[in-house]
Amino acid sequence: DPAVRVITPMTGAAIGLGALALGWLIYDGLNRSPLANRPPLLAAAAFLTVVAFAYGFQQVFSGRAAMLHTGAVIATWMTGNVFLVIIPNQKKVIASLLKGEAPAGIPFTETTKTITVVNPDRLKRFIFPLEKHFVDREVVHWGALHGIIEMIEGGVTTFTDMYYFEEEVARAARLAGMRGVLGQTIVNFPAPDTPEPYGGIALARRFITTHRGDPLITPALAPHAPYTVEPERLREIAKLAEELDAPVLMHVAEMTDEVAALRRDHNLTPVGHLAAAGLLNRRLVAAHCIFVDDADIALLASSGAGVAHALVANIKSAKGVAPVTRMMAAGVRVGLATDGPMSGNTLDVIGQLGYVAKVHKLDRRDRNVMPAVDVVALATRGGARALHLEDRLGSLEAGKVADVIIVDTDSTAMVPLHDPYSALVYAASPRDVRTTVIHGRVVMEDRRILTVDAAAVRTRMRTLTDRINAALAKGLPP
Repeated sequence: DPAVRVITPMTGAAIGLGALALGWLIYDGLNRSPLANRPPLLAAAAFLTVVAFAYGFQQVFSGRAAMLHTGAVIATWMTGNVFLVIIPNQKKVIASLLKGEAPAGIPFTETTKTITVVNPDRLKRFIFPLEKHFVDREVVHWGALHGIIEMIEGGVTTFTDMYYFEEEVARAARLAGMRGVLGQTIVNFPAPDTPEPYGGIALARRFITTHRGDPLITPALAPHAPYTVEPERLREIAKLAEELDAPVLMHVAEMTDEVAALRRDHNLTPVGHLAAAGLLNRRLVAAHCIFVDDADIALLASSGAGVAHALVANIKSAKGVAPVTRMMAAGVRVGLATDGPMSGNTLDVIGQLGYVAKVHKLDRRDRNVMPAVDVVALATRGGARALHLEDRLGSLEAGKVADVIIVDTDSTAMVPLHDPYSALVYAASPRDVRTTVIHGRVVMEDRRILTVDAAAVRTRMRTLTDRINAALAKGLPP
């Protein structure tokens, strides 16, 4: 029954001394017993005593935090600081990263050629048809597993996903040992996993019921967006979320035509539209929120809704910069996100950090906004707050789950190291993450994934990609 998570120098020393004392008692007991005339036994006891004592100290001072299989942190060295345990050989143990909305179902698009779409209706003209013809259980499972491996390699320990066949994403997450807040997508047209419009509502109910109580999976409802779910269905989903006490994940205020349509048809902003439908509350995690005004920000703050800030995907598509500095000042629960790989190409949070710091400085014309320490907080505690999981996640504190990553600061870009926050934001890359621990389980050590065969997953992804590319070369049917 796991009970320990991060061992600090003091705890490690105590373990070493305890092991020494126990070994001495064994040695002394043997020496006083009739077995004292058997030198091999005495020698073995003495040897084990020395080994146990040395091991206790080695675990703390050799450059690795000693981690025992458990789910909770029982001690910290610098409680309340993001960088909580400093290890001598230039490695830092930090609170792990949490990322917001990032559909992992089709990451085979990560490195494909970027298509510039002049028509703003990219979803209906390109994305939805591609999903209709190619997304099935196999694609979702292997795509999710591939994306989860990338996230683990980049130090992510909790992710939020909204997609189709969400039970396959959950299965992949459990295989890899990753924590996820996973939402079954609901749309007003036939989807890859249901032939009926709004069939996702029944699928979501079943998904939530099946996965309730899972230590790694938090099941959720995921109405896609205000423009793909009618108001009466939004009200139905709000009631279902209350009944099941389940999170709601949704794209909100992401596009100008979304804002214009809601203003024209309902005289409301997207945030006001969700408030009218009963969805704007602590259960909601709203992705993007680019086009929000001061009244919307006040509503987001007072409702307790979370916001997933997907800056890099948003600037890649030239949509705009969400007013996150104003949201933070108002007390909105904001965390960082990558968006899906079809929008942002990667699922790498560390690569987002420098953009978040620099773009907000440029947007505000103020070099003092978004300091590195605030960016790190957005990637850790901010994500936990956006998901309303800050009592369990986001920092290394006694009583919280043991999510830990070890970042190597000996790479060329990280030397010299003056300020760890600035180094992480402006210099680090996901390849600097050496070890990832999720819920007390080491899922990657020294860059090697321990829970699944990453090479086999890449091979399967190449096979799926070749199949899809061959079909695309023939053209999509109408």
